Amino acid sequence: MATAASVIKALYGTEMQGKVAVVTGGSGGLGAATCQRLAEAGACVVVGYNSSQQPAEELAEQLPVLPAHTLDIPHCALAAPVTDSSAMKVLAEQVRERYGRCDLLVNCAGTTRYCPHDDLDGLDDELIDRILATNVRGPFAATRAFKTLLQESGAGLVVNISSIAAVTAMGSNVIYCASKAAVDNMTKSLARALAPGIRVVSVSPGLADTDFVKQMDQSWRDEQCERTPLKRLAAPEEVADAVIAAASFMTFTTGVVLPVDGGRPLS
Repeated sequence: MATAASVIKALYGTEMQGKVAVVTGGSGGLGAATCQRLAEAGACVVVGYNSSQQPAEELAEQLPVLPAHTLDIPHCALAAPVTDSSAMKVLAEQVRERYGRCDLLVNCAGTTRYCPHDDLDGLDDELIDRILATNVRGPFAATRAFKTLLQESGAGLVVNISSIAAVTAMGSNVIYCASKAAVDNMTKSLARALAPGIRVVSVSPGLADTDFVKQMDQSWRDEQCERTPLKRLAAPEEVADAVIAAASFMTFTTGVVLPVDGGRPLS
């Protein structure tokens, strides 16, 4: 029976072999799926974390190791607090020291909290600042910290994990939606600024069926499925596959938003 790694290799070839990928928010639902897919495709993976050190370290230990890897421990977990620009520079230095390169940066770290859109007072200043610092300033800080390494790669790529909320203006709260719209706009600006050495794309999921979402009320989840033309939620692995596709196949693509939303904007 074919293993997951062999299937991924058949699908994506060896484009990620010998490459190094850093994933911020790497132990979350989408981040973990992305780390898994990247490891299966042959990359050395840095699982970036903020406060979830133990889950990140456990994930790094469980990621598959392909025979082509030359390092005894090709995957690792490193602190990646995206709201701390100095710490992100330290992370880039650690990656350089350990691997000597970085080919792919996946900005997956994010935060939010549910607040009805008409409850303006409920969206307090502290939450607004935290969302914007994490979801907008964070990816910029990470990209800035890894710019030199990505340029040295010769084919550097930044993937920002966005959200359909950037387009629909429907999501956990008003500022979350605004933050993802900012990410998509920033993707285009950075793609222009960093070309030709670094490509920048957004991957924009619809509601993904992560553990967090699975804790939601079943009737609400069913309603979201019904509102989606494909009648289901996105699987985390499908979001991860879009990252792999951007890295492996879409090598003449930059400054775009790649939707993984089941056609939700059509409804």
